[in-house]
Amino acid sequence: MNNHLIKFVFSILCLGTPLSLVHANTQLCKTAPLIVTTKNVGSVSYYANNCSQNWENQNIRLDFSYSQNIPDWAFKKAATYYLKKNVPNFSDKSVLNQITALYKPVKKGDLYALNYNQMNKQLSLSLNQKSLGSITDPQANQYFKIWFGDSPFNAKLKQQLLNP
Repeated sequence: MNNHLIKFVFSILCLGTPLSLVHANTQLCKTAPLIVTTKNVGSVSYYANNCSQNWENQNIRLDFSYSQNIPDWAFKKAATYYLKKNVPNFSDKSVLNQITALYKPVKKGDLYALNYNQMNKQLSLSLNQKSLGSITDPQANQYFKIWFGDSPFNAKLKQQLLNP
């Protein structure tokens, strides 16, 4: 079988495959409630190659499962605010804004997946297993500082996801 045929067959097999199987090298580390102010709006699951290793040095994924409707502007406003607080020299020209711009409104039952591949420095966003887009950049994983930075979206959530 030549390389082109192998790549073609692989792409067909992966198109309908759940993200958890495509990224089989990651394992579920923790799941925690997603609290906005005092309201539980869903849950977040953290996946990594090695749950005891630093998140910045490996493949990771966050899955956000929603139990409430949330407008896209709320995601965009929060992401921009926490990126400014946590990423040095973050600006309107940052490549990370390309991910923020992809957010769509969610309804109860929707699932966002934010996936980072360490090898190719690619960050991708999907909604209900449909790719919305990606960026490839040496600093792409800094997007996770929204949740894992020094001034995260929710300190308790950070602790619940990253502490053993």
